Amino acid sequence: MRESMSMKIAVIDYGMGNLRSVTHALEHVAPEATIQLSSDPAVIAAADKIVFPGQGAMRDCMRELLARDLRPAVLAAAASKPFLGICVGAQLLFELSEEGGNTPALGLFPGQVRRFEAERMVAADGSRLKVPHMGWNEVWQTRPHPLWQGIADGSRFYFVHSYYMDTPDAALPVGRSDYPFPFTVAVARANIFATQFHPEKSHAAGLQLLKNFVAWDGTVQPAQ
Repeated sequence: MRESMSMKIAVIDYGMGNLRSVTHALEHVAPEATIQLSSDPAVIAAADKIVFPGQGAMRDCMRELLARDLRPAVLAAAASKPFLGICVGAQLLFELSEEGGNTPALGLFPGQVRRFEAERMVAADGSRLKVPHMGWNEVWQTRPHPLWQGIADGSRFYFVHSYYMDTPDAALPVGRSDYPFPFTVAVARANIFATQFHPEKSHAAGLQLLKNFVAWDGTVQPAQ
């Protein structure tokens, strides 16, 4: 892995996402790296690591990604570099979303993005749970990964979403939460790690995850 002084981290800007918060959090954990917020495919191709955030409606995100001709750059980066997807940036890695009437996504991972079903949103005490799922929730690590290093199992992360990732591939999930049923909140394969929660808004645990991403070489063996 390159030394952080020469490392370039590209945050993909397609007009959808909490881009400044992500950029500032990365600058905080990697002050010697070059953090580039960019919609330029050449900048993305030249970066050592990629962060793919997203916020808002899946259909709008996909439309903006295609309008800016960024799909090829995202797919190339996801195939070759340490790659972190955040929120809708994680959901976009799947085949389609129920949002907007089965919106096609990038199709890197098998599965769909599903809306929290109203009939299932009942807490143990019988009270109704709100959608979107918004606020702090525990994240349980379902298998080891270098990005979990130094983060206690059950640490709380910040969420804002009405849809969740659902995959038939049992090897993909690396983290789950409960609201009120268990659902996948982090997935990983090869050089890709993606979270439904917002690490840039998750205080110490989130900053540790971003710090781990900066140090990660894209391999799947757990750090010692």
